[in-house]
Amino acid sequence: MAPRNLLITGATGTVSGALLDQLSGRGIRLRALVRDPAKAEPLQRRGVDAVVADLGDPRSLPAAFDGVDDLWLLTPNDPRSPEHSMNAIWAARQSGVERVVRLSAVGAAVDAPTRSGRLHALSDHELEVSGLRWTILRPHWFMQNLFNEAGDIAEHGVVRLNLADGRVGMIDARDIAECAAAVLLDETSRHDGRIYTPTGPRSLSLREVAEAAEGELRRPVRYEPVGDADVERRLSGFGVPDWTVGMVTEYARAYASGWGTSSPVTSRRSPVARRAVSNGSSPIIERRSSADQTLYIGSEATCLGPQTKTTPTNRVSRSRT
Repeated sequence: MAPRNLLITGATGTVSGALLDQLSGRGIRLRALVRDPAKAEPLQRRGVDAVVADLGDPRSLPAAFDGVDDLWLLTPNDPRSPEHSMNAIWAARQSGVERVVRLSAVGAAVDAPTRSGRLHALSDHELEVSGLRWTILRPHWFMQNLFNEAGDIAEHGVVRLNLADGRVGMIDARDIAECAAAVLLDETSRHDGRIYTPTGPRSLSLREVAEAAEGELRRPVRYEPVGDADVERRLSGFGVPDWTVGMVTEYARAYASGWGTSSPVTSRRSPVARRAVSNGSSPIIERRSSADQTLYIGSEATCLGPQTKTTPTNRVSRSRT
């Protein structure tokens, strides 16, 4: 049987980059879509067929989608996200793509408390009724978001966020990639029409996160709840767009209200799914998150040292939900 051709969007981002690592050498022909030609060369050196195209420009997509069997669909978290997803789904249909695995957002729904969740709900529904085989992942809060607090932890021993005493179901982005890889490597139909919510084994408060960091760094670290305006000023100072600043505030308010509590990986059958799916246990495993989310802080403790400098670009790229 010939290897399947997989197109990965968002290829230079945190999750898609980890997915490329997961799928390298696994018998799949990998193609990566990038907007910046300068970012194509490093992927090509890894043996990835990197193509330059833009989900915001549908005219650029036919060549990128030509011959593709499976699509990993990840769109930027901005006001044009539904447009980008629409363009990708249309290109997939026109090119004969068979299956789409889409990265959505936790709690995506038309009545979600965040603009991101509401926009993702539109794209999720469009994929569900597209006639393509599909699977949707709606992961909880990325552990990598904690990198955004590295500077304050290193310099002041404090985590300053506006989540009050809310608890958050955290997951390492590499585990999300592992979930996606498990689906993409499974050529059966048992993941078709499934919506998965990857998360960690238990919800954590930011006080517990600070305590874990303190234990690993062997110096005092505390959580200091702050107001929305404080976080918004910081984000704006780093050049984060107003739309994204508002989205982050909406997520913070939702988590502060108790919206972010979770249990380990859950899945449900979409009411509009077209194919029968087996009820067998899912191979989706969250190895880095399964024992305890605090282990992540230990494995990445060097990133919290005083020598670490987090640039504004990195702060934006690492923050999703």
